[in-house]
Amino acid sequence: MAKVYEPGLRLRSLVIFRNLLQDPVISALQELFDERGDIPTRVRRYANFAAALYEHGDNLSDYILSITLCDENPVMVALALNRPIPPCFEEAFRQELKLLEQISRITSDEMKDLVGYKGFLPSYNIAEHDFRKCYGDRLVEISRYGYGIFVRYRMFLLENQQLVPVQNPDPITLAFLPGYESQRKQVYDNTLALIEGRPAANVLLYGDSGTGKSSTVKAVVNELYDKGLRLIELKKSQIVEIPSLLDRLSTNPLHFILFIDDLSFTRDDDTYATLKAVLEGSVSSKTSNVAIYATSNRRHLIKESFADREGDDIHYNDTIAELTSLSDRFGLTVTFEKPNKETFIDIVAQLADLHQIDMPREELFAKAEAFALHRSGRSPRVAKQFIESLLAGR
Repeated sequence: MAKVYEPGLRLRSLVIFRNLLQDPVISALQELFDERGDIPTRVRRYANFAAALYEHGDNLSDYILSITLCDENPVMVALALNRPIPPCFEEAFRQELKLLEQISRITSDEMKDLVGYKGFLPSYNIAEHDFRKCYGDRLVEISRYGYGIFVRYRMFLLENQQLVPVQNPDPITLAFLPGYESQRKQVYDNTLALIEGRPAANVLLYGDSGTGKSSTVKAVVNELYDKGLRLIELKKSQIVEIPSLLDRLSTNPLHFILFIDDLSFTRDDDTYATLKAVLEGSVSSKTSNVAIYATSNRRHLIKESFADREGDDIHYNDTIAELTSLSDRFGLTVTFEKPNKETFIDIVAQLADLHQIDMPREELFAKAEAFALHRSGRSPRVAKQFIESLLAGR
C-alpha cells in the first residue's frame, strides 16, 4: 500500500472544517502529502502548492489561520447564535483545530524532505499561532467580522439567488463627498442606529441625478464596515427576493443594508407591491439587523403618464394615491436637490483642497462654472468631473 504522509491522511478526515478542502492551497497540500509518484511528480506537486500559497503571501501559518477563521461551519454558526453545541461536534472541532495548527507549522524544509528533490525549491515562512485562542478572540468580535464570505468582503450582489462579493468596491468615503452634510448625517446616524441595535428606518434618498445619493450610501458603508455593516445591492427585478433574503440574514450577527439604486416603477409593475409589503412588515416580521435603502430621482417612485389620468378606473383617486404613496412607507426620506451656485462653488473649493490643486480661486471658480455650463448643469458629480479634468491635465 502506498504511503501517505500522516497529516495528509488526517486532513482528509476533516468534518467540521470540511469546506477548507476546497481551498486551492489546502487542496495542493493534500496532493503534496501523498508520497505516491516519482520525484518529478512530487516536485510538480510542491510547485503547485507554493504557487497557490504565494498568491496570498509567503506565510503558511498566517494563511491557514485566516481561512480557518473565515470558514462558515456548523460550530461557528452555532456559537454565533448562542446555540448549544453537541459534545461530538465540540470534540471534532477541538481535534480539527489542533490538526490545522500542526499543519500550519510544517516548515518548508520538512516539506522539501517529503519531496526528496536535491535541487532548488522555493521556501515559505511559518509562525506559531495559537489557533484555539485566535478562534475564541474572533468569536468575541463576531458582530464585527461575521463569518464566511462576510469576513473578507463588505459589498455584495445577488446573482441566481446567491450572494456574490464585489471584489473591488467603490472606496469612496464621506471626506471626499463635500456638501450635503446635513443629508449625509441623517443617513449616517440612521445607519449607526441600525448597527447599535436602536430603532432604524428604511431610507429613501430622493433627488436630482449626480447629487451623490448612491455615493452617500456606499461611503457610509465604508465608514462603518469595521463595526459590522455590510451592503447587498439589488436590482429592481430582484425585489421579489427580499423576503427570502430577510429570512437568511435575520440570524446573522452582522448588520445589512439592502440597497436598490435608481428605483422607480410603472403603474402595472407588480414588484412595487412586494416592496410595499416588505416596508410595511406584512411579508415577515421586522428584521432588526437589516434596513432597506433606495435612491430615486422620483419623489413618489411611480412613473405616471397622462394616459393614466384618463383611465376608466372608477376609484381613480384612490388608485393613484395607492401608487404614489409607496415612498411614504420609507421611514426616512432624505432629499438631495441640485446645488445653487454658492453650494456648487463650495464643493469645487473643497475638492480642490482635497486634491491639492494650486490655482487662484477666481480662475478655479470661473472654469468650474464654464465646465458645468457645457455639462448637465451644476451638481456634485459635475464638480468631481471638473476636478478630475484638472488632475488629468497636470
